[in-house]
Amino acid sequence: MLDPIHNIIRSTTYYLSLKTDLLRRLRESLPVDGVLLPLHGGAAVEEIGDLEGDLVEAVRHVVGPEVPIVGTLDLHAHVSEKMVAGTEALLAWETYPHRDTYSTGVRGVRMLLDILDGKVWPAMAMAKVPVIVGGIMGSTEGSAPFADVMRFAKAMEQRPGVLSTSTFLVQPYLDHPGMGGGGLVITDGDITTAVELSMQIAEMYWERRFDLEPRVWSPREAIIRGLEMEGGPILLLETADSVGGGAAGDSVATLRALLESDAPSPALVPVVDPEAAARCHQAGAGSEIDLTLGHKVDPRWGRPMTVTGRVERLTDGKFVYSGGIWGGQVADMGPSARLRIGSVEVLICTYPTYDWADEQYRSVGMDTRNAKFIVVKNPMNYRVGYEGKFTEALVLDTPGPTPAVLRHVRFREFKGPYFPAQEEIPGLRPVVLRRERSGGFLTADFRQDYRE
Repeated sequence: MLDPIHNIIRSTTYYLSLKTDLLRRLRESLPVDGVLLPLHGGAAVEEIGDLEGDLVEAVRHVVGPEVPIVGTLDLHAHVSEKMVAGTEALLAWETYPHRDTYSTGVRGVRMLLDILDGKVWPAMAMAKVPVIVGGIMGSTEGSAPFADVMRFAKAMEQRPGVLSTSTFLVQPYLDHPGMGGGGLVITDGDITTAVELSMQIAEMYWERRFDLEPRVWSPREAIIRGLEMEGGPILLLETADSVGGGAAGDSVATLRALLESDAPSPALVPVVDPEAAARCHQAGAGSEIDLTLGHKVDPRWGRPMTVTGRVERLTDGKFVYSGGIWGGQVADMGPSARLRIGSVEVLICTYPTYDWADEQYRSVGMDTRNAKFIVVKNPMNYRVGYEGKFTEALVLDTPGPTPAVLRHVRFREFKGPYFPAQEEIPGLRPVVLRRERSGGFLTADFRQDYRE
Protein backbone atom coordinates (compact mmCIF):
# COMPACT_ATOMS: atom_id res chain seq x y z
CA MET A 1 0.00 0.00 0.00
CA LEU A 2 1.39 3.39 -1.00
CA ASP A 3 1.60 5.95 1.77
CA PRO A 4 1.07 9.36 0.08
CA ILE A 5 3.24 12.08 1.55
CA HIS A 6 4.44 15.51 0.44
CA ASN A 7 6.45 17.97 2.50
CA ILE A 8 5.02 16.54 5.71
CA ILE A 9 6.51 18.26 8.71
CA ARG A 10 7.17 15.26 10.93
CA SER A 11 6.74 17.03 14.21
CA THR A 12 3.80 19.34 14.73
CA THR A 13 6.06 21.23 17.14
CA TYR A 14 8.16 22.61 14.26
CA TYR A 15 5.17 24.03 12.46
CA LEU A 16 3.66 25.48 15.63
CA SER A 17 6.95 27.19 16.40
CA LEU A 18 7.04 28.84 12.96
CA LYS A 19 3.36 29.74 13.17
CA THR A 20 3.74 31.24 16.64
CA ASP A 21 6.64 33.41 15.49
CA LEU A 22 4.73 34.67 12.44
CA LEU A 23 1.64 35.50 14.48
CA ARG A 24 3.72 37.23 17.15
CA ARG A 25 5.28 39.50 14.54
CA LEU A 26 1.88 40.17 13.03
CA ARG A 27 0.40 41.15 16.40
CA GLU A 28 3.35 43.47 17.02
CA SER A 29 2.60 45.18 13.69
CA LEU A 30 -1.09 45.80 14.37
CA PRO A 31 -3.05 47.64 13.22
CA VAL A 32 -2.47 46.66 9.57
CA ASP A 33 -4.44 47.70 6.51
CA GLY A 34 -4.03 44.35 4.73
CA VAL A 35 -2.07 41.11 4.66
CA LEU A 36 -0.25 39.42 1.76
CA LEU A 37 0.52 35.75 2.42
CA PRO A 38 3.03 34.15 0.01
CA LEU A 39 1.93 30.54 0.50
CA HIS A 40 2.62 27.32 -1.39
CA GLY A 41 -0.44 25.13 -0.89
CA GLY A 42 1.23 21.72 -1.16
CA ALA A 43 2.29 21.25 2.44
CA ALA A 44 0.91 19.19 5.30
CA VAL A 45 1.55 18.85 8.99
CA GLU A 46 0.88 15.82 11.14
CA GLU A 47 -2.12 16.05 13.48
CA ILE A 48 -3.37 19.16 11.65
CA GLY A 49 -3.24 18.26 7.97
CA ASP A 50 -3.98 21.37 5.91
CA LEU A 51 -1.06 23.61 6.91
CA GLU A 52 -1.94 26.62 4.76
CA GLY A 53 -5.61 26.49 5.73
CA ASP A 54 -4.67 26.41 9.39
CA LEU A 55 -2.30 29.35 8.94
CA VAL A 56 -4.83 31.42 7.00
CA GLU A 57 -7.44 30.77 9.70
CA ALA A 58 -4.99 31.87 12.41
CA VAL A 59 -4.03 35.07 10.56
CA ARG A 60 -7.69 35.90 10.05
CA HIS A 61 -8.29 35.48 13.79
CA VAL A 62 -5.48 37.95 14.55
CA VAL A 63 -6.40 40.70 12.08
CA GLY A 64 -10.18 40.35 12.29
CA PRO A 65 -12.92 40.11 9.66
CA GLU A 66 -12.47 43.53 8.02
CA VAL A 67 -8.79 43.39 7.07
CA PRO A 68 -8.32 42.01 3.53
CA ILE A 69 -6.02 38.99 3.11
CA VAL A 70 -4.58 38.01 -0.28
CA GLY A 71 -2.65 34.77 -0.75
CA THR A 72 -0.38 33.57 -3.55
CA LEU A 73 0.00 29.87 -4.29
CA ASP A 74 1.84 27.28 -6.33
CA LEU A 75 -0.38 25.97 -9.12
CA HIS A 76 -0.03 22.53 -7.45
CA ALA A 77 -1.79 23.78 -4.33
CA HIS A 78 -4.58 21.97 -2.56
CA VAL A 79 -7.08 24.82 -2.32
CA SER A 80 -8.99 24.04 0.85
CA GLU A 81 -12.23 25.32 2.32
CA LYS A 82 -10.33 27.19 5.04
CA MET A 83 -8.10 28.91 2.48
CA VAL A 84 -11.05 30.16 0.44
CA ALA A 85 -13.07 31.10 3.52
CA GLY A 86 -10.25 33.10 5.09
CA THR A 87 -9.00 35.22 2.17
CA GLU A 88 -10.36 37.86 -0.14
CA ALA A 89 -8.32 36.54 -3.06
CA LEU A 90 -6.02 33.65 -3.98
CA LEU A 91 -3.73 33.88 -7.03
CA ALA A 92 -1.60 31.02 -8.36
CA TRP A 93 1.57 30.74 -10.38
CA GLU A 94 0.90 30.49 -14.10
CA THR A 95 3.92 28.49 -15.27
CA TYR A 96 5.24 24.95 -14.87
CA PRO A 97 8.20 24.57 -14.92
CA HIS A 98 7.91 27.52 -12.56
CA ARG A 99 9.22 30.85 -13.86
CA ASP A 100 6.83 33.42 -12.42
CA THR A 101 7.18 33.44 -8.64
CA TYR A 102 8.14 37.13 -8.60
CA SER A 103 5.48 38.29 -11.06
CA THR A 104 2.82 36.38 -9.13
CA GLY A 105 3.90 38.22 -6.00
CA VAL A 106 3.46 41.48 -7.90
CA ARG A 107 -0.03 40.40 -9.00
CA GLY A 108 -0.90 39.63 -5.39
CA VAL A 109 0.28 43.04 -4.20
CA ARG A 110 -1.70 44.80 -6.92
CA MET A 111 -4.84 42.89 -5.99
CA LEU A 112 -4.41 43.80 -2.33
CA LEU A 113 -3.81 47.48 -3.11
CA ASP A 114 -6.86 47.60 -5.38
CA ILE A 115 -8.97 46.15 -2.57
CA LEU A 116 -7.60 48.68 -0.09
CA ASP A 117 -8.21 51.56 -2.52
CA GLY A 118 -11.80 50.45 -2.96
CA LYS A 119 -11.34 49.80 -6.69
CA VAL A 120 -12.52 46.16 -6.51
CA TRP A 121 -14.76 44.02 -4.29
CA PRO A 122 -13.66 40.44 -4.91
CA ALA A 123 -16.01 37.50 -5.27
CA MET A 124 -14.09 34.21 -5.47
CA ALA A 125 -15.06 30.68 -6.54
CA MET A 126 -12.94 27.55 -6.69
CA ALA A 127 -14.36 24.58 -8.63
CA LYS A 128 -12.56 21.25 -8.47
CA VAL A 129 -12.93 17.70 -9.73
CA PRO A 130 -11.25 14.55 -8.31
CA VAL A 131 -8.42 14.23 -10.82
CA ILE A 132 -5.31 13.09 -8.93
CA VAL A 133 -2.41 12.87 -11.38
CA GLY A 134 1.33 13.51 -11.35
CA GLY A 135 2.93 16.57 -12.88
CA ILE A 136 4.58 14.97 -15.91
CA MET A 137 1.89 16.09 -18.35
CA GLY A 138 1.30 19.30 -16.42
CA SER A 139 3.46 21.67 -18.43
CA THR A 140 1.93 25.09 -19.11
CA GLU A 141 3.81 25.37 -22.41
CA GLY A 142 3.15 24.17 -25.95
CA SER A 143 0.49 21.56 -26.68
CA ALA A 144 0.44 19.96 -23.21
CA PRO A 145 -3.08 19.23 -21.91
CA PHE A 146 -2.67 21.34 -18.79
CA ALA A 147 -1.40 24.19 -20.95
CA ASP A 148 -4.68 24.08 -22.88
CA VAL A 149 -6.66 24.34 -19.64
CA MET A 150 -4.45 27.19 -18.43
CA ARG A 151 -4.91 29.14 -21.67
CA PHE A 152 -8.67 28.56 -21.50
CA ALA A 153 -8.74 29.99 -17.98
CA LYS A 154 -6.44 32.93 -18.71
CA ALA A 155 -8.54 33.98 -21.70
CA MET A 156 -11.38 34.61 -19.23
CA GLU A 157 -9.38 37.48 -17.72
CA GLN A 158 -10.24 39.50 -20.85
CA ARG A 159 -13.91 39.49 -19.84
CA PRO A 160 -15.30 42.60 -18.12
CA GLY A 161 -15.34 42.23 -14.36
CA VAL A 162 -12.99 39.20 -14.20
CA LEU A 163 -10.04 40.13 -11.99
CA SER A 164 -8.04 36.90 -11.96
CA THR A 165 -8.16 33.24 -12.94
CA SER A 166 -6.01 30.37 -11.68
CA THR A 167 -5.75 26.73 -12.70
CA PHE A 168 -4.67 24.00 -10.28
CA LEU A 169 -3.18 20.57 -10.84
CA VAL A 170 -3.32 19.52 -7.21
CA GLN A 171 -0.19 18.15 -5.53
CA PRO A 172 -1.07 14.43 -5.79
CA TYR A 173 1.09 13.20 -2.92
CA LEU A 174 -0.93 14.95 -0.25
CA ASP A 175 -3.69 13.20 1.63
CA HIS A 176 -6.32 15.82 2.45
CA PRO A 177 -10.12 15.68 2.35
CA GLY A 178 -11.58 17.33 -0.74
CA MET A 179 -8.50 17.15 -2.94
CA GLY A 180 -8.87 17.83 -6.64
CA GLY A 181 -7.80 20.01 -9.54
CA GLY A 182 -9.71 22.69 -11.37
CA GLY A 183 -10.07 26.43 -11.62
CA LEU A 184 -10.39 29.48 -9.37
CA VAL A 185 -12.00 32.68 -10.63
CA ILE A 186 -12.15 36.10 -8.95
CA THR A 187 -14.60 38.68 -10.22
CA ASP A 188 -15.41 42.19 -9.11
CA GLY A 189 -18.35 41.38 -6.87
CA ASP A 190 -20.11 38.95 -9.21
CA ILE A 191 -20.20 35.58 -7.45
CA THR A 192 -22.56 34.05 -10.03
CA THR A 193 -20.09 34.63 -12.84
CA ALA A 194 -17.18 33.48 -10.69
CA VAL A 195 -18.94 30.18 -9.98
CA GLU A 196 -19.99 29.69 -13.60
CA LEU A 197 -16.52 30.31 -15.04
CA SER A 198 -14.71 28.25 -12.41
CA MET A 199 -17.00 25.33 -13.19
CA GLN A 200 -16.20 25.65 -16.89
CA ILE A 201 -12.49 25.36 -16.09
CA ALA A 202 -13.05 22.33 -13.84
CA GLU A 203 -15.22 20.62 -16.45
CA MET A 204 -12.55 21.11 -19.13
CA TYR A 205 -9.97 19.77 -16.72
CA TRP A 206 -12.08 16.65 -16.19
CA GLU A 207 -12.50 16.23 -19.96
CA ARG A 208 -8.69 16.24 -20.41
CA ARG A 209 -8.04 13.79 -17.56
CA PHE A 210 -6.86 10.94 -19.79
CA ASP A 211 -4.35 13.25 -21.49
CA LEU A 212 -2.87 14.09 -18.08
CA GLU A 213 -1.74 10.46 -17.58
CA PRO A 214 1.73 9.63 -19.01
CA ARG A 215 2.88 6.38 -20.57
CA VAL A 216 5.20 4.57 -18.18
CA TRP A 217 7.95 2.00 -18.71
CA SER A 218 9.64 -0.46 -16.43
CA PRO A 219 13.35 0.38 -16.07
CA ARG A 220 14.26 -2.71 -18.09
CA GLU A 221 11.84 -1.79 -20.90
CA ALA A 222 13.11 1.79 -20.96
CA ILE A 223 16.74 0.67 -21.20
CA ILE A 224 15.97 -1.70 -24.07
CA ARG A 225 14.03 1.08 -25.79
CA GLY A 226 16.90 3.52 -25.29
CA LEU A 227 19.49 1.12 -26.68
CA GLU A 228 17.43 0.83 -29.84
CA MET A 229 17.69 4.59 -30.38
CA GLU A 230 20.54 6.36 -32.09
CA GLY A 231 22.43 8.87 -30.00
CA GLY A 232 21.52 10.22 -26.63
CA PRO A 233 21.24 11.12 -23.89
CA ILE A 234 18.12 9.15 -23.03
CA LEU A 235 16.57 10.55 -19.86
CA LEU A 236 15.18 7.90 -17.51
CA LEU A 237 12.63 9.76 -15.37
CA GLU A 238 12.46 8.05 -11.98
CA THR A 239 9.71 10.34 -10.76
CA ALA A 240 8.70 8.03 -7.90
CA ASP A 241 11.87 9.15 -6.11
CA SER A 242 11.49 12.89 -6.68
CA VAL A 243 13.03 14.90 -3.85
CA GLY A 244 11.02 17.93 -4.96
CA GLY A 245 7.85 15.92 -4.38
CA GLY A 246 8.87 14.68 -0.93
CA ALA A 247 10.79 11.45 -1.69
CA ALA A 248 14.13 10.59 -0.12
CA GLY A 249 16.12 10.31 -3.37
CA ASP A 250 17.59 7.00 -2.19
CA SER A 251 16.09 4.60 -4.75
CA VAL A 252 18.40 2.30 -6.71
CA ALA A 253 15.65 0.69 -8.78
CA THR A 254 16.97 2.13 -12.04
CA LEU A 255 20.61 1.63 -11.07
CA ARG A 256 19.88 -2.04 -10.48
CA ALA A 257 18.29 -2.36 -13.93
CA LEU A 258 21.20 -0.59 -15.62
CA LEU A 259 23.75 -2.89 -13.99
CA GLU A 260 21.68 -5.98 -14.79
CA SER A 261 21.42 -4.91 -18.44
CA ASP A 262 25.23 -5.11 -18.70
CA ALA A 263 25.08 -2.50 -21.45
CA PRO A 264 28.43 -0.86 -22.25
CA SER A 265 26.77 2.52 -22.75
CA PRO A 266 27.74 5.21 -20.21
CA ALA A 267 25.02 5.99 -17.68
CA LEU A 268 24.68 8.48 -14.81
CA VAL A 269 22.62 7.78 -11.67
CA PRO A 270 22.09 9.82 -8.47
CA VAL A 271 21.40 8.32 -5.04
CA VAL A 272 21.14 9.76 -1.54
CA ASP A 273 23.06 7.51 0.86
CA PRO A 274 24.88 9.23 3.75
CA GLU A 275 26.48 5.97 4.91
CA ALA A 276 27.87 5.12 1.47
CA ALA A 277 29.09 8.69 0.94
CA ALA A 278 30.98 8.53 4.24
CA ARG A 279 32.52 5.17 3.28
CA CYS A 280 33.76 6.64 0.00
CA HIS A 281 35.35 9.60 1.79
CA GLN A 282 37.03 7.26 4.25
CA ALA A 283 38.40 5.10 1.45
CA GLY A 284 39.65 8.06 -0.58
CA ALA A 285 39.68 8.90 -4.29
CA GLY A 286 41.13 6.13 -6.46
CA SER A 287 40.07 3.34 -4.10
CA GLU A 288 38.19 0.19 -5.07
CA ILE A 289 35.38 -0.28 -2.59
CA ASP A 290 32.47 -2.61 -1.80
CA LEU A 291 29.30 -0.77 -0.82
CA THR A 292 25.74 -1.44 0.20
CA LEU A 293 23.85 1.22 -1.68
CA GLY A 294 20.37 2.74 -1.52
CA HIS A 295 17.04 2.45 0.31
CA LYS A 296 18.44 3.41 3.71
CA VAL A 297 16.82 6.80 4.26
CA ASP A 298 13.33 5.51 3.42
CA PRO A 299 13.54 1.70 3.25
CA ARG A 300 9.85 1.12 2.44
CA TRP A 301 10.37 1.13 -1.32
CA GLY A 302 13.12 -1.38 -2.00
CA ARG A 303 16.20 -3.30 -0.88
CA PRO A 304 19.76 -1.99 -0.81
CA MET A 305 22.12 -3.50 -3.36
CA THR A 306 25.75 -4.48 -2.99
CA VAL A 307 28.13 -3.01 -5.55
CA THR A 308 31.87 -2.85 -6.17
CA GLY A 309 33.26 0.29 -7.74
CA ARG A 310 36.05 2.79 -7.97
CA VAL A 311 35.86 6.13 -6.15
CA GLU A 312 36.64 8.59 -8.94
CA ARG A 313 36.17 11.88 -7.12
CA LEU A 314 35.17 13.32 -3.74
CA THR A 315 33.61 16.74 -3.08
CA ASP A 316 31.98 18.70 -0.26
CA GLY A 317 28.73 18.59 -2.23
CA LYS A 318 28.31 22.31 -2.82
CA PHE A 319 27.03 23.48 -6.21
CA VAL A 320 25.26 26.47 -7.78
CA TYR A 321 21.88 26.27 -9.50
CA SER A 322 22.09 27.44 -13.11
CA GLY A 323 18.43 28.31 -13.59
CA GLY A 324 14.88 28.07 -12.35
CA ILE A 325 13.50 29.75 -9.27
CA TRP A 326 16.76 29.03 -7.41
CA GLY A 327 19.09 30.20 -10.19
CA GLY A 328 22.41 31.46 -8.78
CA GLN A 329 21.79 29.99 -5.32
CA VAL A 330 24.36 27.77 -3.63
CA ALA A 331 23.07 24.33 -2.60
CA ASP A 332 24.65 21.60 -0.52
CA MET A 333 24.49 17.83 -1.09
CA GLY A 334 26.86 17.25 1.82
CA PRO A 335 29.95 15.03 1.40
CA SER A 336 29.52 13.46 -2.04
CA ALA A 337 31.30 10.91 -4.20
CA ARG A 338 31.49 9.88 -7.83
CA LEU A 339 31.61 6.10 -8.00
CA ARG A 340 32.28 4.18 -11.22
CA ILE A 341 30.78 0.69 -11.64
CA GLY A 342 31.76 -0.45 -15.12
CA SER A 343 30.08 1.93 -17.58
CA VAL A 344 27.80 3.36 -14.89
CA GLU A 345 28.75 6.37 -12.79
CA VAL A 346 26.88 6.94 -9.54
CA LEU A 347 26.61 10.26 -7.74
CA ILE A 348 26.39 9.37 -4.05
CA CYS A 349 25.40 12.29 -1.84
CA THR A 350 24.63 12.81 1.82
CA TYR A 351 21.66 15.17 1.53
CA PRO A 352 18.83 15.30 -1.00
CA THR A 353 18.66 18.39 -3.23
CA TYR A 354 16.10 19.64 -5.70
CA ASP A 355 16.65 18.83 -9.37
CA TRP A 356 16.75 21.62 -11.91
CA ALA A 357 19.21 20.52 -14.58
CA ASP A 358 22.55 18.69 -14.35
CA GLU A 359 24.25 20.92 -11.75
CA GLN A 360 24.68 18.08 -9.25
CA TYR A 361 26.29 15.82 -11.84
CA ARG A 362 28.60 18.54 -13.14
CA SER A 363 29.74 19.42 -9.62
CA VAL A 364 31.49 16.04 -9.37
CA GLY A 365 32.78 16.04 -12.95
CA MET A 366 30.13 13.76 -14.50
CA ASP A 367 29.65 14.48 -18.22
CA THR A 368 25.96 14.57 -19.14
CA ARG A 369 26.73 15.46 -22.76
CA ASN A 370 28.26 12.10 -23.61
CA ALA A 371 26.11 9.81 -21.48
CA LYS A 372 23.72 7.37 -23.15
CA PHE A 373 21.42 7.26 -20.12
CA ILE A 374 20.83 9.90 -17.44
CA VAL A 375 18.59 9.12 -14.49
CA VAL A 376 16.53 12.21 -13.61
CA LYS A 377 14.42 12.29 -10.46
CA ASN A 378 12.09 15.14 -11.40
CA PRO A 379 8.85 15.04 -13.40
CA MET A 380 9.09 18.39 -15.17
CA ASN A 381 12.24 20.52 -14.83
CA TYR A 382 14.19 18.35 -17.27
CA ARG A 383 12.15 20.00 -20.05
CA VAL A 384 13.99 23.25 -19.38
CA GLY A 385 17.18 22.07 -17.69
CA TYR A 386 17.99 19.64 -20.50
CA GLU A 387 16.22 21.54 -23.27
CA GLY A 388 17.79 20.68 -26.63
CA LYS A 389 20.23 18.29 -24.95
CA PHE A 390 18.39 14.95 -24.92
CA THR A 391 17.05 12.51 -27.49
CA GLU A 392 14.16 11.03 -25.54
CA ALA A 393 12.66 11.09 -22.05
CA LEU A 394 11.05 7.88 -20.77
CA VAL A 395 8.88 7.90 -17.65
CA LEU A 396 9.65 4.97 -15.33
CA ASP A 397 7.23 2.93 -13.27
CA THR A 398 9.22 2.31 -10.09
CA PRO A 399 8.30 2.02 -6.39
CA GLY A 400 8.35 5.21 -4.37
CA PRO A 401 6.25 7.84 -2.61
CA THR A 402 5.98 10.16 -5.66
CA PRO A 403 4.89 7.83 -8.49
CA ALA A 404 4.23 8.89 -12.07
CA VAL A 405 0.68 7.48 -11.95
CA LEU A 406 -1.60 7.24 -8.92
CA ARG A 407 -4.01 4.58 -10.05
CA HIS A 408 -3.27 2.29 -7.11
CA VAL A 409 -2.77 4.82 -4.32
CA ARG A 410 -4.78 4.16 -1.18
CA PHE A 411 -5.42 7.43 0.63
CA ARG A 412 -6.44 7.62 4.28
CA GLU A 413 -8.00 11.07 4.60
CA PHE A 414 -9.06 11.68 1.01
CA LYS A 415 -12.39 9.91 0.54
CA GLY A 416 -14.50 9.13 -2.45
CA PRO A 417 -13.84 8.09 -6.03
CA TYR A 418 -11.08 9.70 -8.04
CA PHE A 419 -9.47 9.46 -11.44
CA PRO A 420 -7.50 7.40 -12.43
CA ALA A 421 -8.63 4.81 -9.85
CA GLN A 422 -12.05 5.22 -11.48
CA GLU A 423 -12.08 6.40 -15.08
CA GLU A 424 -15.78 7.29 -15.00
CA ILE A 425 -17.70 8.71 -12.01
CA PRO A 426 -21.49 8.75 -12.61
CA GLY A 427 -23.25 11.94 -11.55
CA LEU A 428 -20.02 13.88 -11.19
CA ARG A 429 -20.26 17.64 -10.77
CA PRO A 430 -17.45 19.95 -9.66
CA VAL A 431 -17.17 20.83 -6.00
CA VAL A 432 -17.50 24.60 -5.65
CA LEU A 433 -15.96 26.61 -2.81
CA ARG A 434 -17.02 30.22 -2.89
CA ARG A 435 -16.35 33.39 -0.96
CA GLU A 436 -17.98 36.76 -1.25
CA ARG A 437 -17.37 39.51 1.24
CA SER A 438 -21.03 40.30 1.73
CA GLY A 439 -21.78 36.65 2.46
CA GLY A 440 -19.46 36.25 5.41
CA PHE A 441 -16.50 33.94 5.56
CA LEU A 442 -18.06 30.49 5.16
CA THR A 443 -18.03 28.63 1.86
CA ALA A 444 -21.19 27.47 0.17
CA ASP A 445 -22.23 24.90 -2.46
CA PHE A 446 -19.67 22.42 -1.11
CA ARG A 447 -20.19 18.80 -2.20
CA GLN A 448 -17.69 16.54 -0.47
CA ASP A 449 -18.44 13.48 -2.58
CA TYR A 450 -18.28 15.23 -5.98
CA ARG A 451 -21.82 14.16 -6.80
CA GLU A 452 -25.13 15.92 -7.27
